[in-house]
Amino acid sequence: MACLGADDGAGPVTWRLPLLTRRTAIASAGLTSLGLATSLPASPSPAPDPSPKWRRGLDNQRIADLGDGRFLNPVLSGDRPDPAILKDGDDYYLTFSSFESYPGLLIWHSRDLVNWHPRKPALTRNIGSVWAVSLEKHKGRYFIYIPVKASPQNDTFVIWADHIDGPWSDPVPLSLHRHIDPCHAVGEDGSRWLFLSGGDRVRLSDDGMRVTGEVEHVYDPWRYPDEWDVEGFAPEGPKIHRIGQWFYMLTAVGGTAGPPTGHMVIAARSRSIHGPWEQHPGNPLVRTTDIREAWWSRGHASLVQAPDKSWWSLYHGFENGYWTLGRQCLLDPVEFTPDGWFRMTGGDLSAPIAKPDGGTALPHGMALSDDFSTLAIGTKWSFFRPDPDEATRARVADNTLYFKGKGLAPSTGSPLLVTAGDTSYRFECDIELAPGGTAGLVLFYDDKLYAGLGFDAERFVTHQYGIERGRPVNPHGDRMRIRVTNRQHIVSFHTSGDGGKTWAKFDRGMEVSGYHHNVRGGFLMLRPGLYAAGPGEAKFRDFRFTALDD
Repeated sequence: MACLGADDGAGPVTWRLPLLTRRTAIASAGLTSLGLATSLPASPSPAPDPSPKWRRGLDNQRIADLGDGRFLNPVLSGDRPDPAILKDGDDYYLTFSSFESYPGLLIWHSRDLVNWHPRKPALTRNIGSVWAVSLEKHKGRYFIYIPVKASPQNDTFVIWADHIDGPWSDPVPLSLHRHIDPCHAVGEDGSRWLFLSGGDRVRLSDDGMRVTGEVEHVYDPWRYPDEWDVEGFAPEGPKIHRIGQWFYMLTAVGGTAGPPTGHMVIAARSRSIHGPWEQHPGNPLVRTTDIREAWWSRGHASLVQAPDKSWWSLYHGFENGYWTLGRQCLLDPVEFTPDGWFRMTGGDLSAPIAKPDGGTALPHGMALSDDFSTLAIGTKWSFFRPDPDEATRARVADNTLYFKGKGLAPSTGSPLLVTAGDTSYRFECDIELAPGGTAGLVLFYDDKLYAGLGFDAERFVTHQYGIERGRPVNPHGDRMRIRVTNRQHIVSFHTSGDGGKTWAKFDRGMEVSGYHHNVRGGFLMLRPGLYAAGPGEAKFRDFRFTALDD
């Protein structure tokens, strides 16, 4: 179940795994310079074993499944925030906040909770910035409840489908303007509810398509000690699960970013969907306490039962030193105790963990390289903050992407972007200009913060800090191949006028570790992509992505 469908009759099943030894990760120089390294408690630990290594998959991207019965987090790397999980028989479906990327709400599929394969996006029309959703199945129909930040006002929408691959309905507004992070829940009496941020809830109609009452306050979340370093109280992301005779509510508090020690997971329980709610005596269940830990700002958790009936939790976290990769999807084993409570047992998630038994491993992930034989928008590629007719800008023919120019630069051009989940990678593409046009490759956070290299027929254009800077002479004319290398935030550019046979290093390097939410806001990640500006259609051929070993 995601937040809650109906009771599957399974009582708590104990899954015992010893707590893992914490890895002593190196704190970033940026945190040290901010004084955070000395303000947080340092946990004593023995000399660590050598850091475990991920297996490598498509495009050399890291994958969690180690092939020996264990996995190493993250189970889905890159920006996968606010995971919404649905157990549907032997299948698991997962989606994430997609914010201003469209098509959005890409559905992922698994049969073992570790290996995930993309299916189709559920949301194609831009309705605003999509925050933490609720993915549900009720009486044979799939629902997604979608909180949106938009102008002139925020709202929550619902879409539905009779198959997980759609077609999904048009979004229906619910007129919930002051809350985020809805969670669908079904009471012991069959009533349907949305639990909301701040400990509130609202009644839903029997068909789940409208609210039928006023928002009411039903839960006061557990509060952490005042001396802890957090971003703010911000109770959000409630997830309701009915397991045995209990309703369990997991909530995130402490702020989703800010100090690495801020975000955390708390829990409460009740015999009834109507309360009262009893606080977990072990709160918080998950929290980063030391900046040397592998994962920062961990929170926004759900519970899910694996094929072998063991229990697990999915939540997100920032990789130590890599806010630029966004909040990645983590899997933590759960142990139920005789008193009916539960705890997470994966420690700081830095070490390999035994996979749940059973299930089938699907092919994991997807290649980001693209020969443009098909138009993979919505799975591989997405637009940033698109206009209603944005999809008409892109078409493919003869292994070429024809991309109509828009605006004058990436800031006004709705670039096409992919989600990269490795700390180092390289991407390159053959680019041919339309007369009078400009095109190039970017590392894009949002329209105010990006880096990259573009060109017109006469000059290069250097993109840095979200502005257009140096314009040295372009020796290649209207067609060249550009390569961008991002190695642990150090960015370099190479160009080739002979299709990649020989390369020249461009005389401008960059450092992009500050291109992230704690600097800019927006809850996004730094994403590789391509843009076209000005008149006509730029032609892109042979996009190649390669993750690099650090």
